[in-house]
Amino acid sequence: MSEVTTPPSGPTPDNLPATGGAGVPDLTRAQIEGMFEDRLAEAFAALGCFNLAVFGKTGVGKSTLVNAIFGRDVARTGVGSPVTRGLVYYRHPDGFLGVYDSEGFETGTAGDAIVSGLRRLVAEHRTKAVDEQIHAAWYLVRWSDRRFERGQEQFVRELAALGLPVIVVLTQVPNRDGQVHPDALEFAQYIDQLGLPISPHGRVVLTNALPDPFTGSPVFGLQELLDDTYQVIPAAAEAALTAAQVLDIGRKKKAVAAIINQAVVVAAGVGATPIPFADAALLVPNQVTMIARITAAYGLPPSRSRALATAGSLVLTGGATMAGRYAVTSLLKVIPGGAIAGSAISATVAGALTKAVGHAWARVCEYALTMGDADRESFLSSPRVTELFLDFLKQSKSR
Repeated sequence: MSEVTTPPSGPTPDNLPATGGAGVPDLTRAQIEGMFEDRLAEAFAALGCFNLAVFGKTGVGKSTLVNAIFGRDVARTGVGSPVTRGLVYYRHPDGFLGVYDSEGFETGTAGDAIVSGLRRLVAEHRTKAVDEQIHAAWYLVRWSDRRFERGQEQFVRELAALGLPVIVVLTQVPNRDGQVHPDALEFAQYIDQLGLPISPHGRVVLTNALPDPFTGSPVFGLQELLDDTYQVIPAAAEAALTAAQVLDIGRKKKAVAAIINQAVVVAAGVGATPIPFADAALLVPNQVTMIARITAAYGLPPSRSRALATAGSLVLTGGATMAGRYAVTSLLKVIPGGAIAGSAISATVAGALTKAVGHAWARVCEYALTMGDADRESFLSSPRVTELFLDFLKQSKSR
């Protein structure tokens, strides 16, 4: 992260362009776009990659479940490469989600071959970076099969013996008026009683990833599965999982709140000695870094980084901070400690303005997440990003 903790009293910081006669950085839109792209690349790279292995018989609903939690069919949209017999690794183009898919997996000889290959794979990756390791394994069982074979039991035990945290998931479970089908409950209890090394609670997770209009069965169990997954993965993979999943916006908001708070502290350091209004561009590098990290935390597509950089630069130009001169002068009137003869920015104002900018950008990201893929792509490439950002920022100013 690029941080400016005190106003420069000597040479221009390396991460800022040359200054004008008054010693204030003259940040053009092109320069800010370049800064944005660099910080976005760094933010996405810092996420790493969450790697999930998904096992289960044909028709168990692997793709449906993955799509429900991650909002994308990784096997369809990602780049696949065989890693061992019966197992293909798909890395989604966004970079922070990878799925090991046992396409067409059945128990018996095929299962033995997968375990043998996995044993080599896990051993090879154990000494590599965290984002190259397998962080969790889901073993899916279709409830309507009503059978859990000896080969399936052995496969789960062998996965756990490899050091993989295994979550057993019952899929396509009917649920009506809050009541789970009694046969599904009985089946899950039977599996629980086998004493399998299931993470993290030793019990099966019951799910239904698609609503069934005919039976009226709703989607359920996905949040429990996601929560269990968070409990078993290493801390270093949590940021990537938070960016990749689309189910729990609250977790994204929590990560973003921490990012904004860190940026506010840095901004307050810049304004510890009140800086002239014309020097507000000194806040820009910190705010660019903050916005890049927020964008990554929400999991917006890195492929749109150019569009996002362009949008961000439009509100970073004008010789002021993110909101442009209008928003800064407006905020100076309403933020306690901000009215320093209307010509200086204090630590309070620098921090409050940065906080407002962070929350406004976060709302833009949340708005984008409510769209389908095609609409989101169009939105991120349009001037509407900038317009919406300024609208949200003005609302923050009003509050």
